[in-house]
Amino acid sequence: MSAIPATPAATDPSARAAIHYCVAPADLHAHLFAVTLSVAAPQAAQEFALPVWIPGSYLVREFSKNLQRLQAQQGDVPVPLTQLDKHRWRAACRSGAPLTLRYEVCAYDPSVRAAWLDAARGFFNGTSLCLRVVGQEAAAHTLEVQRAAAPPDWCLATALTAVQVDAAGFGLYRAADYDELVDSPVEMGNFWSGAFTACGVPHRFVVSGAAPSFDGERLLADTQKICAAAIRLWHGEAAPPHAHYLFMLHAMHDGYGGLEHRHSTALVCKRRELPRRSDPLAAPADQATKPGEDYTRLLGLISHEYFHTWNVKRLRPAEFARYDYDRENYTELLWFFEGFTSYYDDLLLRRAGLIDDAAYLKRLTQAIHQVTQAPGRHVQSVAQASFDAWVKYYRPDENTPNATVSYYTKGALVALCLDLTLRREGCSTLDAVLRALWQRCAGGPMREDDLRAVLAELGGRSFAPELDAWVHGTDELPLAELLAAHGVRMQAEAPQIAQRLGLRINENHSVQIKTVLRHGAAERAGMAAGDEWLGVEVAGQGWRLTRLDELPLLAGAARELTALVARDGRLLRLPLVLPEPGGAGAPADTFRLSVADGAALGRLLDAPPL
Repeated sequence: MSAIPATPAATDPSARAAIHYCVAPADLHAHLFAVTLSVAAPQAAQEFALPVWIPGSYLVREFSKNLQRLQAQQGDVPVPLTQLDKHRWRAACRSGAPLTLRYEVCAYDPSVRAAWLDAARGFFNGTSLCLRVVGQEAAAHTLEVQRAAAPPDWCLATALTAVQVDAAGFGLYRAADYDELVDSPVEMGNFWSGAFTACGVPHRFVVSGAAPSFDGERLLADTQKICAAAIRLWHGEAAPPHAHYLFMLHAMHDGYGGLEHRHSTALVCKRRELPRRSDPLAAPADQATKPGEDYTRLLGLISHEYFHTWNVKRLRPAEFARYDYDRENYTELLWFFEGFTSYYDDLLLRRAGLIDDAAYLKRLTQAIHQVTQAPGRHVQSVAQASFDAWVKYYRPDENTPNATVSYYTKGALVALCLDLTLRREGCSTLDAVLRALWQRCAGGPMREDDLRAVLAELGGRSFAPELDAWVHGTDELPLAELLAAHGVRMQAEAPQIAQRLGLRINENHSVQIKTVLRHGAAERAGMAAGDEWLGVEVAGQGWRLTRLDELPLLAGAARELTALVARDGRLLRLPLVLPEPGGAGAPADTFRLSVADGAALGRLLDAPPL
């Protein structure tokens, strides 16, 4: 095997920590980063490991599959390496003598969870590139990123502390320990960059992949409002726990997601979701004051990930007090850390003046529908869903809606119900609960007992019945009753045809069945995920079905018909009985939220006084 070329020194060696990484874009078209790891004082038979997951994304992702050509040496002498399992190695080295490892990582994952490198952009999380020096994780680490094969117009952005960097950002950075190193992703490329200050804290925003119409100034102004609203919620006029913050956003044709970090976040959005400087199809007044649904979706993502600065990166499950990068880290509290964050992401948009009451209620309606139209809410509690995230949430299949509930969405509705209950009883608000939790747990690890104690203290009674039923049970949430007490009417509406039948579908010249929901008419007929619904027979006549909304036209007054479906190359005739609207066994109704008392709604949505 040929040796990986040594990376030339570009920074002062005396500034490097005893554990030092040098990362260089080695081959843009092969998507390869070259990594050199220098360990000043290794143990005898020193072990190394690459994380199998990244905190914030609860799935074992096997990052070691992208690592190749691993070599080690002490001085000029090669050191044998033994692979212990899928992500760990042992070097047959001498104790105390400096040890150097060299390897390559293929970076072709466009998500926020791993690493990417091509001729237009580079990005990486340390969990994908940086082998952990087992036993020395608490020591200071340095990261040197060299330009190497990167184009001359590339710049670099990261939340790590700069030690010796050039004007473009390439150079040497320091981390207090391995946790901080891998919690600080790196963005490289010819990106757009802007800055603002929120409540005295400097924030930077870098955007790659934007179209020429991108309105960066509007993005900065709107994000500043979100950040200020979040800081004031947690701290009022006091200083927040972070002295700086970095947003890294990559815009692409089709993508969405974010991953929180302690001093930064990595985001992906669709290019059309970015704000635009001008839009000939929109009135100028609307462009200035009303973000469209695409841009609102992006603002909601920004709000969500920024809220995590407090809720999961600092205030976090006790099980995450110290991450174990070698295996799953289980907790039943994701309904709190992801769900409560999902409650506040839209609420902060409303408090920041970026959406109005109607837009907020529309987004709340969508969240309610996601829960009420999933039979899995009767099967799995949201605490169980949190624990099962490692095997269920990130691996959805055709049965997911029947067997699981989202700890994001139902967790958000639990937060809503707790907030509404506290306000109705006139004792406190969920804002106050979060601030009290922050103080009780010193902005660090917490348990559910901490939440129960704070609710009891501020609410004047035990909230155990609610938490037992809503979080650890599968009881329906009392949304209609609680919303009505705060000026919002929850009115039932006739469900769409797919929901009435218990189906989730795609339509492209025919009806393709994605999911058959439990206890629906489609399940009773024998339909299955993957079927193609081709037509129907009604009163002895056969009809082609290209869209599901054609079914009432073809069925007429008949409630019994034959569905013609294709499955595994066979044509099947399935007896289908159309349900009566609202009849027994029908799926949950669709709801519409409307304002019954604008003043009461305003008191709910506006930030309560500290």
